[in-house]
This record gives sequence, structure tokens and C-alpha cells, in this order.
Amino acid sequence: MSISNMTVFMPSVLTLIGIPGLESVQCWIGIPFCVMYLFALFGNSLLLIIIVSERSLHEPMYIFLGMLGVTDIVLGTSIVPKMLGIFWFDIPEIYFDSCLLQMGFIHTFECIESGILLAMALDRYVAICYPLRYTAILTHQLVTQIGAVVTLRAAILAAPSLILIKCRLQFYHTTIISHCYCEHMAIVKLAAENVRVNKIYGLFVAFAVAGFDLIFITLSYILIFITVFHLPQTEARWKAFNTCIAHICVFLQFYLLAAFSFFTHRFGAHVPPYIHILFSSLYLLVPPFLNPLVYGANTKQIRINVVKMFCS
Repeated sequence: MSISNMTVFMPSVLTLIGIPGLESVQCWIGIPFCVMYLFALFGNSLLLIIIVSERSLHEPMYIFLGMLGVTDIVLGTSIVPKMLGIFWFDIPEIYFDSCLLQMGFIHTFECIESGILLAMALDRYVAICYPLRYTAILTHQLVTQIGAVVTLRAAILAAPSLILIKCRLQFYHTTIISHCYCEHMAIVKLAAENVRVNKIYGLFVAFAVAGFDLIFITLSYILIFITVFHLPQTEARWKAFNTCIAHICVFLQFYLLAAFSFFTHRFGAHVPPYIHILFSSLYLLVPPFLNPLVYGANTKQIRINVVKMFCS
């Protein structure tokens, strides 16, 4: 295809403009973003310290929770410092390779988080449906293998999008990204070349990861609820259900925000751009912010250890 003289060949620096349409209030938007990030950093770090230091919490459920905490810390740290640089210090420039690295971290750890949520659903399924065989099925070796598979899957799925952008897209209409972080489609839309492969692969990854994980998470909880319903005692039913409340809250807020962000971004042509960008940003910030609150409030062992840590 012919390339216009107005295109830029392999730009070394890109410009993130933040939130189009809200430039005048970005400094104020940065305040709640910063608060959520700091709380996510503190809350998830506290969870990790408690899980690592307390031997009674070295069980699959808490190990998966620790993995989730690490993932949330990395996700928040991948985007918030640069966001605040744009909002507060007027530093919109980012090196092209740094932009790809940020995009790689975001999509890799989004995929890891989805995989960990699936692992946590399977953990609850085994714990409630096969309680006598729980320790025999979910051994530490299996938990380690699950963590490795989840991480490897994320790396394998995220890497091609980086390679496609780096190797196939060389000419760009502009170097200005209408976003506050390096999101895949925001970068692809800059290109002056055929970007169909990049778009198709992005959709494939989104549906392959979220669709696969969501189907099995839903199936796990259907089987859990069937098992709970057939428990003979009301107290036993409530105890079993109560162990799942925190997980259900986390699943819902993660996938609902993801679905809203995905569909408004791709099909909401009449939705203002700042709505797209605000929700895509909240999708990465709200789960790390809420997860420590949800698990801290609903998990007795964690509450006890938090109180012990601050009161001793």
C-alpha cells in the first residue's frame, strides 16, 4: 500500500495526552487515582506480608490470594506513575519501546489475574465439593504448577501482539496517543498500515482468555451452589456459601468492569472518548484497590492477623 509523506517512520518517542476532553481537570482526576493506587499498594503488600509470615495461611486459597496481590501491585505500578506524570507534571512523552513494555505488562498481568481468579474458583470447588480430598488434590506442587501455567499462558498470548506492532507496523499517521497509558488498540490506531491482523489478534486474546476463564468459573460456582443446596444443615450451607462471598465479589467487579470497558471501547461509537478512557483506567485500578478490602473483610484468618500485626 502507498504511504503518505505525512507519516512517521518508526517513531522513537510517543506522546500520551491523558484523557481527551478532560485536560483541564486531569490534575484533580489524578488525586483519586493516586489514592486508589497507594491503598492498593499498601493493602496488597500487607496481605502478602501476612500470608508469607503466617504458616497457617500456607494453604492453596491463600497462596492464590498472594499471587493475586502480586499481580495487582504490578498492574497498578505499570500505569499509575506515568498517569500522574501526565496529569500533574506535564510529562506526556514516552519512548516507543517503553510504551510497548508498558502494554506488555498490562496485558500479561491482566491475563494472569484472570487465570488466578479461575484457579481460586477451582480451589473453592474442590474445597466444598470434595472436602475430604482437598489436601490430597490441591497439593503445593499442583498449586505451583497452576501458577506456572497461568503465567506461561499470559506470556505466550501477550507476546505476539508486541511482536506484531514492533515488526509489522512501521509507518504511523501520528505519534500522539489519545489515552493516558499504552493500550493495545490505542497504539494500533496510530498506524498508517494495514492493522487488521493486530485487531483480530487483540480480539482473539480477549475472547480466548476472558471467555475460557469465565465459562469455567461459572461452571465451578454452579456445581458449588448445587452442592451447598444439598447440604443437610442450614448452618453448614451458610458456612460454605460464606467462604465464596469474597470470591464472587472479586469475580464480578473484575469481569463486569472488563466487559463494560471492552464493549464501550469497540462498539460505543457515540460514547465520548473520555468515558472509554476513564472506564479502561478504572478497570485496571479498581480491582487492585478493592481486592484487599473484600478479602480483609470476609476472611476471618486475615482479619485476625491484621489485628494481631497492628495491636502487638
